Amino acid sequence: MPVVAGPGSGPSTFDKMKMGALMGSTVGGIMGFIIGEGTVTIFQYGAGPNGVMRTLGKYMLGSGGMFGLFMSIGSVIRTEGPYNNAWLRARGPPMMLPRQHPLQSKRQ
Repeated sequence: MPVVAGPGSGPSTFDKMKMGALMGSTVGGIMGFIIGEGTVTIFQYGAGPNGVMRTLGKYMLGSGGMFGLFMSIGSVIRTEGPYNNAWLRARGPPMMLPRQHPLQSKRQ
C-alpha cells in the first residue's frame, strides 16, 4: 500500500538534526583518520608521548565532532523547507516583462 507524504509526516526537526550529526561525525571521523591530522601526522612526526591509538583517537574525535556539529546545524537550516515565505516567493510564477525593441525605445 503506497504511503502519501503530507505536510505533517516525515522526520521531525530533532530527528533531522540527529541524522545530520551522525552523518557528519562519521564522515569527520573517517577524514580525521585518513587525511586530516591523524595517520599522516603520526607517520610524519610520530605519535608522541601519548601513543598511536590515543593520538589518532584524539584527531578523529576532534574532526568528527566539528563536522558533526556543522552538519547538524546545516540539516536544521534545511528543515525549514517549503513552509517559509522565502521559499514560496522563489517558487512562485515567473515575472514576465514585455520585451522592448531597441528602435521602439528610441522613438518614444
